[in-house]
Amino acid sequence: MRANTTAPSMAAPSPSRHAMPSPSRDAQRIEHLDALRGFALFGILIVNIGVFASPWFGLGAADPAFDKPSDRLVHGLIAALFEMKFYLLFSFLFGYSFQLQLYSARRADAAFVPRMARRLLGLWSIGLAHALLLFHGDILSTYAVLGLLLLAMRDSPEQRAWRRAIGLIGVTAAAWGGLGLWLWIDGDTRPADAATLAHAAQTVQSGFTGDPGQVLDARLRELGSTAIVLACLQAPCALAMFLFGLIAGRRQVLARLDRYQPLLRRVRRYGLGIGLPAALIFAAVTVLAPGEPLELLALALSVLTAPWLSLAYAAWAMAAFDSARGRRAVAALAPAGRMALSNYLLQSLMCALIFTDYGFGLMGRVSPLGCVAIAVALFGAQLSLSRWWLRRHAYGPIEWLLRALTIGHWPRLRKGLPDSH
Repeated sequence: MRANTTAPSMAAPSPSRHAMPSPSRDAQRIEHLDALRGFALFGILIVNIGVFASPWFGLGAADPAFDKPSDRLVHGLIAALFEMKFYLLFSFLFGYSFQLQLYSARRADAAFVPRMARRLLGLWSIGLAHALLLFHGDILSTYAVLGLLLLAMRDSPEQRAWRRAIGLIGVTAAAWGGLGLWLWIDGDTRPADAATLAHAAQTVQSGFTGDPGQVLDARLRELGSTAIVLACLQAPCALAMFLFGLIAGRRQVLARLDRYQPLLRRVRRYGLGIGLPAALIFAAVTVLAPGEPLELLALALSVLTAPWLSLAYAAWAMAAFDSARGRRAVAALAPAGRMALSNYLLQSLMCALIFTDYGFGLMGRVSPLGCVAIAVALFGAQLSLSRWWLRRHAYGPIEWLLRALTIGHWPRLRKGLPDSH
């Protein structure tokens, strides 16, 4: 994974802050949410596979082995349509689902805070293992920490939540834009020396294509720089989207599409009108001027506008899901979304097997288009596997483990079997 200073006003009638959705709406609503989560999972894979595949990722320069116009076009399309978009969509859904769980706990008169705290601790533990063993770009442990902040803000008035979300995005954009402007004014706008970059890329590739012990060492070395990006870019933007999702969950936007059609049309219009041009600018600068201060200015623009495009994706998808073809898409995507945590980790495992010396060690040897093809094939297999698994099991395997950590005993895994106390 490589963010809108304002959000469209939700002017449609809204329920009270303490109103709860009707259980009769749950099945269709949750299936559509699962499908949307599955859609987000695919977008995340398209971006993350590039981290596994290229030792040049994040170095601020193109890989000389894959710098043909066709390679640049693929890079540009991924930057425009996927980078800084799908993890934000997933973050929005995290906040929305958090609110649904809060409603469910209130309906059952159950203690929400201790249960959610245990769940977040379990998520953090799984994320830490993921970061150390499979993917230094892990977002799960960050989500767990941010989830504690969301837990503390769960009853914030809506306007305060809006202001906090907008402030997080604005401050993050200002920080990255200010850094880019400072570097530009400072006058040293030359990218790093080509030989230095090539040596850095070779070091990364040697580490990840060495023996498994070297792969672990390489991943540990990468965790430091990745943590900076997570803390200074992805974390504040993800928390902002958590808050947007929390507000949407209170208003039951995705459960009451008929009521919120005017809002969703505005989201689609503004999302495409504002987010897409900015995304194209970000992509062009990323491809044509990598490693220069201008790239940081383009990143700041993306931070401000990517939430528009992410929310437009959600609004577009929810509208499409109501068509005949859309219902088929829901049937295909929803199982993968129901076990999104297992599928996210499986994506990392498969990419590690393909690109590092855990398996084939193909880092640096697959073109950008080849990576897209692998991602499409892998996600297609996950759709089938998820459907097959959930015919027989109540949860995905990692969801089952996380639920056990949350409730303190082993829940049933096979359908039709009782929980194990």
